[in-house]
Amino acid sequence: MDHSRNHARRFCCTMVLAAFGFFSCAAIFAADRFDGRFYSGEGDLEYLQLLETAQRMFTPDPELQNIAMFYMPAWNGLVEGPTWDAWWIQNSYGTTYCALPFYHEPLATFLQNSQDLWFDQMGDGKTRRPFDKYDLTPPDGCLCDAARPGWFVAKQGDGRVDIHDWAIEFTAAGVVMQAEALLISRDLKAIEHYLPKLRRCAALVESRRDPKNNLFLAGPAGNLLAPSFAGWRKSDGTFGQAYLTGLSITYIAALDRLIELEKLGGKAENVQRYAEQRESARKGLSQLTTEEGYFIKSLDPDGVKHGVYGAEKHGYFEASPNHDAICFRVVDDAQAAKIYGKIASIPGLRPHDLVIANAPGLDDMYTPPTDWLWKFGTWVNGGHWSTCEGRMMMAYYRLGKFDDARRSMQKMLTYARQFRMDNPLVDFGNAVYQPKQAVNCCYDNWAVPAALRRGLFEYLYRADGLTVLPHIPNGITRLEQQLPVRFGDKQLYLATAGQGSVTSVLVNGQPLKTFDSQSVFLPYDKTPNEAVVQIVLGNAMAEPFVPRKVDPLAIESLPSLADLPKSAEADSLAALLPKATAIRQFHDRLVAAGLGHSYEAAHARLAVACFATACTRLKMVAEGKVPPLPADSQAAADKAYVETASRLCGGLETAVLSYASTEDAKKRQVYQSWTGEK
Repeated sequence: MDHSRNHARRFCCTMVLAAFGFFSCAAIFAADRFDGRFYSGEGDLEYLQLLETAQRMFTPDPELQNIAMFYMPAWNGLVEGPTWDAWWIQNSYGTTYCALPFYHEPLATFLQNSQDLWFDQMGDGKTRRPFDKYDLTPPDGCLCDAARPGWFVAKQGDGRVDIHDWAIEFTAAGVVMQAEALLISRDLKAIEHYLPKLRRCAALVESRRDPKNNLFLAGPAGNLLAPSFAGWRKSDGTFGQAYLTGLSITYIAALDRLIELEKLGGKAENVQRYAEQRESARKGLSQLTTEEGYFIKSLDPDGVKHGVYGAEKHGYFEASPNHDAICFRVVDDAQAAKIYGKIASIPGLRPHDLVIANAPGLDDMYTPPTDWLWKFGTWVNGGHWSTCEGRMMMAYYRLGKFDDARRSMQKMLTYARQFRMDNPLVDFGNAVYQPKQAVNCCYDNWAVPAALRRGLFEYLYRADGLTVLPHIPNGITRLEQQLPVRFGDKQLYLATAGQGSVTSVLVNGQPLKTFDSQSVFLPYDKTPNEAVVQIVLGNAMAEPFVPRKVDPLAIESLPSLADLPKSAEADSLAALLPKATAIRQFHDRLVAAGLGHSYEAAHARLAVACFATACTRLKMVAEGKVPPLPADSQAAADKAYVETASRLCGGLETAVLSYASTEDAKKRQVYQSWTGEK
C-alpha cells in the first residue's frame, strides 16, 4: 500500500470513529496500527476501535455507561437495571455467557451472588414460592424467570401466569451459565457445592423427555423468550405441552458443560449417563429440522409444526433456537452454515441491524397480537432482545460473518451514545422500550460488547483444558489482547499475527504442538500460570508481544475535588470522599496482609475507580469534552456515576462487616484489615 493510499485509509477510518464519538484518550493511530488500553493491532482500525470500546463498557469509564452501574448492594451482586429490581435468567443469558471469560474479581463474585438468587431458592417440590396472587410450589430442580432475596418467580411472570408452565427452558439456561462459570474457575470446592443443584436441574428437564422420540415437552411460556410460546392449543381451546426445540438445544448445551464438570469431579458413571442423554437428545433434533436444515420452533403432539418459514399456517422463522444451536455448537459446521443461510435470506429478521425474535409475526400466541405489547415488532413477538443478539454474534463469528458482528456493535453504540441502553427494543429493534426514562440501562445490552470480545477466540472450556478458536475479522493482520482471559487460576494473554489457518503457536515463547488449522488446545496442567499465547495465522511470522497487563482498576491517588464544577453531584462526591479514602486505605492494608488478589481488594479498587471516574466525568462535562445529552438525561447520567460509586462503597462496607463473627480465617483477616484490629 503506498503512502497516499495508506493515509487515505487512515483518514477514512478516523472519520468513521470520530462519528461514533468514542475516542479513548489512550488510543493512538499510526498508519494502520491502533494502540488502545485494551486492544492493539494492525489493519482494520474501525474494528479494533470497536473492540476497545466494547471493553471500555466493562470498565469504569467517564464517557460510557459501564457494567459497574449494575451493582446492587442488597445482594452484593448485579441487578438487571434501575427499573428492573431483580435478576432474570432469560435476560442475563447472552451477556453472562459472552462475558464470563473476562469476569475477573469483583465481577465474578458479583455475578455468583446474583445467580445464587436462583440456586438458593430453587424448587424442591415442597417449599412455597408465592408470586402475586399465585400460590406456587415449584418442582424439585426448578429455577425461575427472575429472583431477588425472598422473591422467586418460578414461572414466566408476565402474561397469563395461571396457564404458564414452570420455568423449564430457563432452568436449562441457568445450568449453562452456572456450569460455564465453574468450568472457567475450576474451583473444586464450588463445583462440589453446585453440582448437586445442577444435577437436580437436569433431572427436571429429563422428566420432560418423551422416550418415544427423545424430544422434550413444555407448556405455555416454558421457553426462554417467554411468553411467546403457547404450547399445544388443543381442540377444546386449552393449552397443553408441545415439543419445544429451544428446550432440546439449551439442554444439550447444558449437558455439554455438566459432563465436563462431572469429569473434573471424577464421577465416571455420571459422565456416561449424561453423555448418553446428550446423544439421544441430539438424535431427537432431526424431527425438529426442516429440509433446508434450520430448526422449527415447536412440534405439537398431533404433528403440527410451528415455525416453518413460508408455510400458510405458523409460517414464521424463530431466531433463538437457530442462532443458539450455532452459538453453543449443538450443530456441526455444515448445518450451522445452512441455518445462517436461511437467516440471511430473510431481511425481516434484521431490519435495523439487530436480530429480532421472529419474522413474520406470530400467529400462535395465546393472546392475539392486537394491542401494542403483543403486536409484531414490540415485545416477544418480533421485538429485539440483546441477550439474543450476543448469541447471534457468536454464531456470526463462528461462521466468519464479521461484518454482521460489526453492524451489531455499531447499532448498539447508537443507543450507548445517548445513554439509552434499554431492553427489549421496540419497533423491531429501532427504539427504546422506556422512552420516558431520562436514561436507560439494562444488563441485556452488554451482550453485544461482550460477544464482540468473546467471539474473537470463542473459548471452549473443558475438564482437561481450554480450546481457543481464532475468529479474527478480515483485515486485522495483527491483534493483541492486553487484558487477560480467565482459565482457572491462570491468566492468558492472547495475540495473533496474520490471516487464515493456524500455522504455529507459541506459549511464553515456546512452541506448542497441540493445535490444528482451526483451533489451539491449552492443556490445563501444562499451561503456565501467566501465559502469553501467540497464534500465527497463514504465512505470517510470530512477532514480539509483551502484554501491558492493564489493570483498569489500579488505585492511584484520589482526585482533588477542588476544581470540580459546583453541582449537586460534586457535593455528593465531597460527602463520599471520606468513605472512598477509608476504602483506599483498607485496600492498602489488604495488600500488606497478602490479600491484594482477594475479592474484597478488587471490590475496593472498583469502588475507588468509580469514585475517580465520577470526578473525571463531571470535569469532562463541564469542559465540553463529552457529547452533551438533553438536560434531563445529562443530569440523570451524571448522577448515575456518583450513585454507582456510592453503592459500591456502601456495599463493600456491608459485606465486610458481615464477617464480624465469621469462623473463616481469611474473612476474619479481611475484617481485621477493615477495623484495624491486630
